[in-house]
Amino acid sequence: MRYRTFGNTTLQASEVGFGVWTVGTTMWGIKDEAVGIRLLQKAFDLGITFYDTADVYGDGLGETLLAKAFLGKRDRVVYSTKFGYDFYSHPGVQPGQRERPQDWHPAYVRKACEESLRRLGTDHIDLYQLHNPRMGTLQRDDLFAELEHLKAEGKIRHYGATLGPAIDPRQAEEGRCCLLERRMVTQIIYNMLEQQIGQPLIPLATQQGVGLMVRVPHSSGLLEGRYSRETTFGESDHRFFRVNTDERKKAWLDVGLKKVERLGFLTEGTGRTIAQAAIRWILAAPCFACVLPNIYDEEQLAEFAGASDVPDLTPDEVRVVNDLYARNFDLQPAGAM
Repeated sequence: MRYRTFGNTTLQASEVGFGVWTVGTTMWGIKDEAVGIRLLQKAFDLGITFYDTADVYGDGLGETLLAKAFLGKRDRVVYSTKFGYDFYSHPGVQPGQRERPQDWHPAYVRKACEESLRRLGTDHIDLYQLHNPRMGTLQRDDLFAELEHLKAEGKIRHYGATLGPAIDPRQAEEGRCCLLERRMVTQIIYNMLEQQIGQPLIPLATQQGVGLMVRVPHSSGLLEGRYSRETTFGESDHRFFRVNTDERKKAWLDVGLKKVERLGFLTEGTGRTIAQAAIRWILAAPCFACVLPNIYDEEQLAEFAGASDVPDLTPDEVRVVNDLYARNFDLQPAGAM
């Protein structure tokens, strides 16, 4: 496993991290707590030190699992958690992927932080992220003053923001605010098939020396090499909600697989799987400190962690991927994702 520093911070972590939502949200992820804990511990054995969760995952379950998984190892792992959704007043699973109400008042932020510290069983949070803030939130000076207070008290070491929940054009401006005005670590959706948010932010992050991290590096599984045109998604699978009709689901899958076929050159004679190539393509940009693939089982875990051991993409390979994206992978515009 290779390790990186998050831009202008002192935060160091494995370049492949673990997104805890797959073990901490029983509706979308692993339903057996013991299985989830074993997977987290296996990740640590493979060199993964960065664990990204949120207080809202399982209404605190994700944080509790980390405390159980790494009892006695706190100084050897990096805890990143998020805040903003008021699940205390709005508990339980929301239908589909509907967001819960958010609360950004300083008093709530402090309460949320202290509750996360309690669940994590720690006296500090390494990275504390605003969870899907909008522009108005990013411009709240009272919120950031409270984060600075928490930092001065040693309760958090660094703060940042996760942009979402899904890709939205507004995130380009939100990202600019995070990088230029707040100069804080920023998490985005970015992959070889979905570059629209990352493209304008990478030069800014590089210029400002601010670290980025990525979730959904495999475009909801398309870049894992496991799908076929016969693949279907049930209502217990988050990908069921990726698009809203059966016809659009089929089109999303069909077009996506055609694009993935054009990326076969990244695996031929390279020693990489397509899933590993997807991770290494992101990490070819030095501003990205950590990639958070969706990990559901030990086979995936070994493959994704192994992305740190395979050859880097060459500059020519990176260029070809970017050229293909710019040409919509030579598909008709109507098939664009």
